[in-house]
Amino acid sequence: MRNRSTVFTRVNLIVLLFCMTFVNAQNSDINILRDINVHRNKNLDPTFKLVTNSAVPISVATPIILYSVALIKKDSTIKKQAIFIGEVFLVNAFITTALKHTIKRDRPFETYPDIDQATSSVGNSFPSGHTSLAFATATSLSLAYPKWYIIAPSFVWAGAVGYSRMHLGVHYPSDVFAGAIIGSGSAYLSYKMNKWINKKRSKKDK
Repeated sequence: MRNRSTVFTRVNLIVLLFCMTFVNAQNSDINILRDINVHRNKNLDPTFKLVTNSAVPISVATPIILYSVALIKKDSTIKKQAIFIGEVFLVNAFITTALKHTIKRDRPFETYPDIDQATSSVGNSFPSGHTSLAFATATSLSLAYPKWYIIAPSFVWAGAVGYSRMHLGVHYPSDVFAGAIIGSGSAYLSYKMNKWINKKRSKKDK
């Protein structure tokens, strides 16, 4: 009986600690967002709208442009890189969409009236689709072309997209952080999978 009581007490303590951690994390999330969104310089809104709206066109155009260049130059290496970046786009879109439909987190402006929605948004909040897309593109480009003049601008742009989502009041910091991890992770996993597949093919050809 004493053992049961001890186990019950420990379980209650774990649940209580989890709840306290979750509440504190949620409080930090909204407090950081308030600092960014509520006290923002509204003169920068048009700039950040432009940045936020660049995520989809740039991410879609990147593999298409590279593939077109590959066809013109008849370069199989560029062709493979274009296909790889296109694959990352699809893998990332699938993971992000699945998580959005599973978690179903409300947008911050829907829960907190003081958060100013400065741009349109569709669907659920977690994770940030624009951020995951931007980081997937930045990471896949950096893996395909590991040069500082590709890596630096790519991640500055991806980071700006992530920040713009908070500045415009449509995502929590945790949405953006998760989006960055998912986007980068999708690219890295796709890169490793491609390397493994190519290794298998080369062994078969021998």
